[in-house]
Amino acid sequence: MCETKNFYLWLLQFVGLLGLLALCLWLALRPRSPNYTIVNFSVPAVNDSNASDHGIIQFELDIENPNKDSGIYYDDIFLIFYHGPDRVGNKIIPSFYQGKNRNRQVLDHVDVDTGLWKALRNAILNAAAELRVDLSTKIKYKTWGIKSKHHGLHREGKIPIGKDGKISNKKKKVKLRPVHASKKWKLRATRFL
Repeated sequence: MCETKNFYLWLLQFVGLLGLLALCLWLALRPRSPNYTIVNFSVPAVNDSNASDHGIIQFELDIENPNKDSGIYYDDIFLIFYHGPDRVGNKIIPSFYQGKNRNRQVLDHVDVDTGLWKALRNAILNAAAELRVDLSTKIKYKTWGIKSKHHGLHREGKIPIGKDGKISNKKKKVKLRPVHASKKWKLRATRFL
């Protein structure tokens, strides 16, 4: 009878050790979400009095993969720019793979809808313009050659614009933050419009 107690005690210790090891591995290898930052932003020809009724927004988006053990597969990234409740323009960044612990800069532009250009231009000239950026995508993590399931990402940021058409805050960068659950449904409803 003494031998069976020792066997069960040994088995319990072995299972407990395996569980602790699995917990440590899960905590060490659990991937973190990528970071999105708009590092450069401008609205050219905003001060030009001969400017056309059509404008563009130039931006540089920095996408950082903070994971040392996981690469990331991105589906198409949807960027939507809003001025108040109005959609100014949108951009789709094609899908790509980002390696472990890498950064990617996306330098691109958005054509501003013609009907909203004058209102946006006047708000910028009055130093009262603020654009909201919504970003949504789906990603898969690749850790040790194994791909995870899709994870949906929704981020948002507010860009204050000065009279010169550039970012007016001190850091000259805008980090896109996670969207709260109540705003997710609104974003999904307007995602493909």
